[in-house]
Amino acid sequence: MGGGDVSKEMGTCSLAYRRGDHKLRKFVTARSAKFLLLSIIAFALLTLACRSSRPWFNTSIAVADQISRSRKGYTLLMNTWKRYDLLKKSVSHYASCSRLDSIHIVWSEPNPPSESLKKYLEKVVKKKARDGHEVELRFDVNREDSLNNRFKEIRDLKTDAVFSIDDDIIFPCHTVDFAFNVWESAPETMVGFVPRVHWPEQSNGKADYYTYSGWWSVWWSGTYSMVLSKAAFFHKKYLSLYTNNMPASIREFTTKNRNCEDIAMSFLIANATNAPPIWVKGKIYEIGSTGISSIGGHTEKRTHCVNRFVAEFGRMPLVYTSMKAVDSRSLWFW
Repeated sequence: MGGGDVSKEMGTCSLAYRRGDHKLRKFVTARSAKFLLLSIIAFALLTLACRSSRPWFNTSIAVADQISRSRKGYTLLMNTWKRYDLLKKSVSHYASCSRLDSIHIVWSEPNPPSESLKKYLEKVVKKKARDGHEVELRFDVNREDSLNNRFKEIRDLKTDAVFSIDDDIIFPCHTVDFAFNVWESAPETMVGFVPRVHWPEQSNGKADYYTYSGWWSVWWSGTYSMVLSKAAFFHKKYLSLYTNNMPASIREFTTKNRNCEDIAMSFLIANATNAPPIWVKGKIYEIGSTGISSIGGHTEKRTHCVNRFVAEFGRMPLVYTSMKAVDSRSLWFW
């Protein structure tokens, strides 16, 4: 065989080899791609199957719920005054809240609660309680008609947390539970739904004079220094401090003027902690139509209270803050 024939044959073999190698690589590449695709599909199906049988997210929530339920709940301290229809609605609503331990109704009317009212509310509480949980219902009857009664010391409370509420305000149970969780993270301070603010007055030569401002001032400035006790959590020890350590002149002032006991409690807690309260965002359902805030001159009277209390405490203890606790589960975006 001549040299030309050999070269020709070798070239033909080389070309055949390259074609075979190219086909082999295409085959291997195709097989690899198919294998990779099948692996991805199998992994996805396996993940979905695992999530449907044992969802990790729901498991976390279940564990968290179990931990929460193992802790002590809170005491509902409800202030009321001759509004039995509102009292019935409020007690009926809050009795269904899962972390509620007991309900204490602050009663300051001249006559004690009727037996029919007691029986009605006891029946409602027993019916509304969840999962067989027994909620204690008690009327704390006071001889004197005073706003200080809402902060009178209760010696046998089983919970550290007290949720102070008026009888004409309702919050969904999940909102109350969220606020309770916030309070558990900062149990020394006051955690509530109704923020207010004080501002220093620097005009007309009024040194160390402050004005009390309501919701619109908080909304405009993004700042607050109080949360009102008409809807707020605080530690039960502050009931003792208010009863036994609050200056008698302040308690006498609130009794006489029928106002500002909530500001006094804010001063007391801020003075003890040197820290601001925490405002929790929540939808408020007001089921009543009248109250102290609807009376003319309300803001001026509250301003007078603030400055009176500053004089009694010897300083301004309230601390400004702009922090707001929001339940992210109710938001569209984190």
